[in-house]
Amino acid sequence: MSTLIWRHRRENLKKCSLKGLESRPDLRFITYPTDPLPDLSRCLVLQLGAPPLTLQDAQSDILLIDGTWRLAQVMLKQLPPFLEARSLPGNYLTAYPRRQTDCPDPRLGLASIEALYIAHLILGRSTENLLDGYHWQKQFLYANGLSNTRTDQ
Repeated sequence: MSTLIWRHRRENLKKCSLKGLESRPDLRFITYPTDPLPDLSRCLVLQLGAPPLTLQDAQSDILLIDGTWRLAQVMLKQLPPFLEARSLPGNYLTAYPRRQTDCPDPRLGLASIEALYIAHLILGRSTENLLDGYHWQKQFLYANGLSNTRTDQ
């Protein structure tokens, strides 16, 4: 199973929490709007307010939208209507110092890397080295009671 990262072309890569993960074989980066979307028939999109992601979803590919909250809303409208959505269960807290006001609840609106990490934990996928380049790794893990979680599964 793979994780697709659909990154908006205007995403600021200097601030992007996923920067440096582009070469991972378990992640596939696609640029919006220039790259065509692959077959999404086996995909679930991560989206706030959707039914929670569970281990039962482990056989599905995951689509993570990477962009500002405003741009992500535009991207969501471009997805095929058959695509099922899942949210991250619980009230995970972000450690990313956000300045945007577009997020419905800035404390609960996770950075892309944080959402990716939680999704991989839930699905039993490898989290090895996912957070290595994330500046707020320790704060994120501690705030969510994950500081004892092994990241080398």
